[in-house]
Amino acid sequence: MKILVAGGTGFIGTNLCAELAERGHEVTALSRSPADDLPEGVDSAMGDVSAYDSIVETVADHDAVVNLVSLSPLYQPPRGKTHEEVHLGGTENLVRAAEAGDVDRFLQMSGLGADPNATTAFLRAKGKAEAVVRDSSLEWTIVRPSVVFGEGAEFTDFTKTVTTPYVTGLPGGGKTRFQPIWVGDLVPLLADALEDGAHVGETYEVAGPQVLTLADVTELVYQAEGKDVMIVPVPMAISKLGFAAAGPVPFVPFGPDQARSLEIDNTVSDNDVSAFDHDPADLRTLGEQLGLEPSSAGERPMKTT
Repeated sequence: MKILVAGGTGFIGTNLCAELAERGHEVTALSRSPADDLPEGVDSAMGDVSAYDSIVETVADHDAVVNLVSLSPLYQPPRGKTHEEVHLGGTENLVRAAEAGDVDRFLQMSGLGADPNATTAFLRAKGKAEAVVRDSSLEWTIVRPSVVFGEGAEFTDFTKTVTTPYVTGLPGGGKTRFQPIWVGDLVPLLADALEDGAHVGETYEVAGPQVLTLADVTELVYQAEGKDVMIVPVPMAISKLGFAAAGPVPFVPFGPDQARSLEIDNTVSDNDVSAFDHDPADLRTLGEQLGLEPSSAGERPMKTT
């Protein structure tokens, strides 16, 4: 297949492009800026999903489109960008271009908890974008992963940004739960979702093998650096006030939406990795990635540029 990966130069996108190219597909990574460090065999195309005219001709030349374009839910959007513009508007443009260009397959990466009525702007926009995909004439698949970790991921960096070693405060004591999935486990699932027609019309919620609280993640991250950390609970009401006050301050990456997100668990009740013939227990843990546990999943190096 000729596959266009929108957001193909990002953390997940680079790994997915490499996976698809290794499987013999013709792969193009679409991004707003030219990329010169893509995996071998992957082409580059310039375009902004929020500007329809910049992508329509490129999209039309492909059999399948993958939409990985996303603003991080962990930080406030860059100035001049909104979740509605990028997640909803970008999806609308990609779907419209794919329908106009006779593209067959469309893979949308969403997020756990995506819902038009969600409490955060990120999840509301993701939920509205899912509806656009489902209402299209395309052969679509939607994948909702938990937070993704791996070399180059922002999840562990975010943890270090909001904490300090030895003694640190965490909103609500860091009880927010995550179920992190390794990028090296996620990208083969995304590739399978494109290749196998059995996944058309399905929405999958996928996650890693462990449920970890933010406090657990904090302790693991600093343990990997040989440091201890004591968690001091900060009442959620105080945390919300602090995030709200910091929101308008230039260069501060957190705001009210990030505070609300810390009240939402990022876990699954049924892990749909089983739909791809994977046993959740065989997936890589965050502790393995950080070198704190022996690998139970064998040596499966993550693809890098």
